[in-house]
Amino acid sequence: MLNKQIRSVLFAGVAAMAVTACGADDVASPGEGTIVLPAPTPTPTPTPTPTPTPPTGGPAADCPTGTANVGTITTGNGEEVRNCQISGVITSNLTVPKRDGTIYSFSGAVEVGVDGGTTGIMTIEPGVVIFGSSGGDFLLVNRGSQLFAEGTAADPIIMTSRQNILGTTGVNSIGQWGGVVILGRAPISDCATGGASNPGGTRTDCEAIVEGPSNAVYGGTLPADSSGRMSYLQVRYPGFEVSPGNELNGITLAGVGSGTFFQNIQVHNSSDDGVEWFGGRVNGKNLVMTGIDDDSVDSDSGFQGNNQFVLVVQRAGGGDHVMEADSNGDEDAEPRQRHRLANVTFVSSGQDHVILLRGGGDYEFYNSVFNSPAACIDIDSATTIQAAGAAADENGPPVFESLFMSCATAFVDDGNITAAQIQTLFNAGSNNTESGTSTLANSAAAFAFINGATENAVTPFAVSGVDVFFEDVSYIGAVQDANDTRFQGWTCGLYADDCATAPTIG
Repeated sequence: MLNKQIRSVLFAGVAAMAVTACGADDVASPGEGTIVLPAPTPTPTPTPTPTPTPPTGGPAADCPTGTANVGTITTGNGEEVRNCQISGVITSNLTVPKRDGTIYSFSGAVEVGVDGGTTGIMTIEPGVVIFGSSGGDFLLVNRGSQLFAEGTAADPIIMTSRQNILGTTGVNSIGQWGGVVILGRAPISDCATGGASNPGGTRTDCEAIVEGPSNAVYGGTLPADSSGRMSYLQVRYPGFEVSPGNELNGITLAGVGSGTFFQNIQVHNSSDDGVEWFGGRVNGKNLVMTGIDDDSVDSDSGFQGNNQFVLVVQRAGGGDHVMEADSNGDEDAEPRQRHRLANVTFVSSGQDHVILLRGGGDYEFYNSVFNSPAACIDIDSATTIQAAGAAADENGPPVFESLFMSCATAFVDDGNITAAQIQTLFNAGSNNTESGTSTLANSAAAFAFINGATENAVTPFAVSGVDVFFEDVSYIGAVQDANDTRFQGWTCGLYADDCATAPTIG
């Protein structure tokens, strides 16, 4: 996460620090270029390009329009498949189809559209597998363009690393390719140029350079902006440090508006954050973060949105905070952050606190489970616990309702906001358990995240009254019991040790 000062420096000078300037080892494989796809013929109905029928059990004969044939690759499963490379800037409509015997690869910074210029749309069909070979390979969707990556529960889309395709990843493999960056035109609070947006997002001059890519801008005045639809998507082994303190996350959502659909998403073993929200208004449901090396859930820069059914399990010896909420150093910036979460299960490895709330935002937790061999809650900054109304769009101190905690230490006293102050806020809610005994379990894998008797004994809070986005269920946490199939089928690593296994291409 970058603070305001770093973002300002980046906006002024980071254009000279392109991702591909990180050294020869960080540059993607050959074949980079600009993809300019032909505009649709208005009349008459064009004859479609025939899709070749691949030989049964072998690689496809060639590659779809808009991708480059760069030979074949043999996966860790022994499949030989055609490698169809995607590179450059997509300035029209590109469909990445699911085809037998075909895998896809990102080469360098693959951009959808041009900020302030030609827009593009990238559509990825269910079951498609795409890999990157280095930290310089990543997908970036610019403002005004869209990504439609909609898999299904039985056929998720998988974006992963070349090592994973070859079957050489392990439990501690991280940061093997760049990740996904989505840039939108919704309001943000931390500006590299212009002044802070008003709560309603009426100003036009609050923009910033996103963390990671060079000179990529986000922010605007369209709260309901749509960057497309993402669902049943796995992002495995992403994350890359472009420069000290400037990293690519697993998925970055920067200034992304509420018109964007973001549900059924997994990020696995990212070297930086799992999902990070920089401002914007996008909501998310059914989100899974496993094995993340930094913060699994990170919100910043005036983000205002809702998340429900969020499951985070850190790997042994890895991870920072499960959730960091921040606009550190920009406590008075508006729009003030408001992040509301319901039915989350946060299982920490104990490398740091479960949650760190700071930066003067508003944070609300409903029907949730925190588990850690270390501490549960740390709150910093007096502005974070101010009463409602101190700022133009302030809703008050953190809210905790029907929260079950099982941690070695409930509240952190670090000389900032005291443990007693945090405890007072915690006790202001209903049905909260400060120091419970965890009965989280999972008979199928090492990760314990399924509710047991003590978690299911907590009376849930009626979250539909908080926001229409939330749905009321009869339990707290992300997974009610062994019969709850919410995350089964489209994720890896939760119910079997299968993330490191090369995906089957077919």
